[in-house]
Amino acid sequence: MKETKLFTPAEANETLPLVKKIVEDILEAGQKIRALSAEAGANAEQNPEIIKIMDHLDELFDEMESLGCYYKDWNFSAGLVDFPAVIGGEEVFLCWRSDEEGLKYYHDVDSGYAARKPIPN
Repeated sequence: MKETKLFTPAEANETLPLVKKIVEDILEAGQKIRALSAEAGANAEQNPEIIKIMDHLDELFDEMESLGCYYKDWNFSAGLVDFPAVIGGEEVFLCWRSDEEGLKYYHDVDSGYAARKPIPN
């Protein structure tokens, strides 16, 4: 079983250039799927172009997880990424949104984006 990588805020910020590129690709693919699904209607699941893009999405998610972080925005709108970390002796997720310059927030493992708090200095 793969051991979870724990990031410091500095380490997570160092990975952001690559993470940002992957998230851009994920958001683009998600938007394409949404548009093609609207066109295809009930036959969307059988559309070869959608299937190809979904396979590419799986590769992007695998790439993100190989870095040790996790994509969390299944609406493909905000580009949320969680980085496992420890703050104050507790396991948490450092939380980054694609429109943010760097990592500034975290949340408990059992809570989500709405419960974000500033990362302590």
